[in-house]
Amino acid sequence: MHDLTRFGLSDVTRIGAEFRRLSAGASSMEAVGGRIVRTLYDGLATDDGPACALVRMFVTVPFERLDDEQRRFALTLLGGTEPAPAMKCLTLLATAGELPEWNDRRSSVGHLALPLPSPESVSRSPMIAQLIRQLGVEIGSLLSADPALLVDNEQHTFNVFHVEHAKGSPFIPAQLAFVEPYRVHSVLGFGGLLPPGELFATILFSRTPIPRETADLFRTLALNVKVALLPFAGDRVFA
Repeated sequence: MHDLTRFGLSDVTRIGAEFRRLSAGASSMEAVGGRIVRTLYDGLATDDGPACALVRMFVTVPFERLDDEQRRFALTLLGGTEPAPAMKCLTLLATAGELPEWNDRRSSVGHLALPLPSPESVSRSPMIAQLIRQLGVEIGSLLSADPALLVDNEQHTFNVFHVEHAKGSPFIPAQLAFVEPYRVHSVLGFGGLLPPGELFATILFSRTPIPRETADLFRTLALNVKVALLPFAGDRVFA
């Protein structure tokens, strides 16, 4: 167990080592993602129990590679308009949380596959826009699958998305339905890019306050997650 109120470099080292082993025997990125979010949900704690109400992992996937259920979900959000096959969708890869329905991505009510047809559409979703920006990725390049995106990213340190005070934040939606009833105090995301230019992000919805200095420690874990997901990048995403 790792006490999030006293989280330090030794915790990062131990969790990172565990992440690097999680791809062994897995058949898909979804399977690895499930192991990662479960490790974080079960392993991050306080004296009162799990530190997080919910832990989720997202990855962008072209529309043409979504399964039938994901396509229907995305098309509904698009108003039935058929998008370009290469349009990026931010898909829920894995989830672990307090409620039973928060432990199966297929049970997601609002995040199964979020279409990202344009930078303007992304800007209308403040949390997604801020997540992408704080992870150090240029939104236009991500959506256009710019080949330079991966090259440029190699020159950058992995960044984090951090909202220390979730209550009342314009970047965290569902204030009345989620943030307040489940006592979400801080939100922390960490991630980066996978070939061929897909974004991945793990997001913690924490009941425990996460100060900036603690959030910055998760930059290293983003690299460990990338290493675990890499064997399945661009190929075996969903089980």
